[in-house]
Amino acid sequence: MAKRYLRALFILMISTLLISCGGKKVVKTAPSFEPYKFNANQYVPKVDNFVVILDTSSSMADKYGKKAKAKIAKDFLSAMNQTLPELKYNAALRTFGHSASLPDKSTLLVYGPTQYSTSGFGEALNSVKGPSGDSSLALAKAINAAGADMKSSQGPIAVIIVSDGQKMDQKPLKAAEAVKSQFGDRVCIDTVQVGDDPAGKMALEQIVKAGGCGVSTTADRLASSANMAGFVEGIFLAKPAPKPMAKPMAKPMDSDGDGVTDDKDQCPNTPKGATVDARGCWTYAAVVLFGFDSADIKSDAHPMLDEAVKILKKNPAIKVEVDGHTDNVGPAAYNVNLSERRANSVMKYFVDNGVEAERLTIKGFGLTKPAASNDTKEGRAKNRRVELTPVK
Repeated sequence: MAKRYLRALFILMISTLLISCGGKKVVKTAPSFEPYKFNANQYVPKVDNFVVILDTSSSMADKYGKKAKAKIAKDFLSAMNQTLPELKYNAALRTFGHSASLPDKSTLLVYGPTQYSTSGFGEALNSVKGPSGDSSLALAKAINAAGADMKSSQGPIAVIIVSDGQKMDQKPLKAAEAVKSQFGDRVCIDTVQVGDDPAGKMALEQIVKAGGCGVSTTADRLASSANMAGFVEGIFLAKPAPKPMAKPMAKPMDSDGDGVTDDKDQCPNTPKGATVDARGCWTYAAVVLFGFDSADIKSDAHPMLDEAVKILKKNPAIKVEVDGHTDNVGPAAYNVNLSERRANSVMKYFVDNGVEAERLTIKGFGLTKPAASNDTKEGRAKNRRVELTPVK
């Protein structure tokens, strides 16, 4: 008997539990907001200043869904604050719609204008008191006050109004038009409606239209992190302008084709095929041409002089000055004479090999135009030379 009683009691308890579970509605907890993390290094501010105007009037105490609209509004701004990267903007937070017994406090500046920081804006938002007071006149005052807040600002401005839009007349619209007139294209006005009141939606859309360049949306649409990220990027962020590509450096010209670019060529208009030195001058070094204190052409120099003869014959219009040079050993006057004799030796070689004498002139510069340092044996050897200079 006792066993049967216990068994029946057990079945009754199980049945009651199952009935209870089956009839009870399971309430899902809304997932906590996970803000999208922008890479601040990939963006620059689209605006230099922004003002958030938060509705704290009495209608915001009403529930929308299961939460008071005031709570939804603050949650929205908290999510925006967590999503917005800390770039260089000046920010302000204003509330409107406080106790009717304090008309001078119908709008309060609770943050800024100051350089925006996530923590600073968040602390100010948390300090905002519960809703009370009128909407229309207070919003108009808040919009006008926002214009005063940003009076000395530079650059683009975003004004973001978070409100249910209820109990509005034409005063906020007129205020928005005044702010637009004050700042012109520098300002855009955006609105975020909390709730779904049709008249409120229309009132907020008219305010956006007065701003000329903002958006009118709802807190519902921006509840997801992806949509919030799109909202933040659209208002606050821009991609930096691409850095101009460095223009490829123009290749230095070599007008006479002697292998020495114009910026370094001390002897322009050298005929093609002529042997030149590092200065671009048509020259034959004394290492090959002349020994010390000598005007006799070495046999080793004949192939190079034959090259010059060919160039002169291929270019019959060219006239050439044959310039003789020496190192700095010996008296200056003696070296002038020696340089002239060296020039004569080369001129005679050219004439003997078929170059018209009337195309050639000589000049002796002695030691006055060294091509290399005279402080070394090698340098002095390079200065015992003849250069050919085309003349017009």
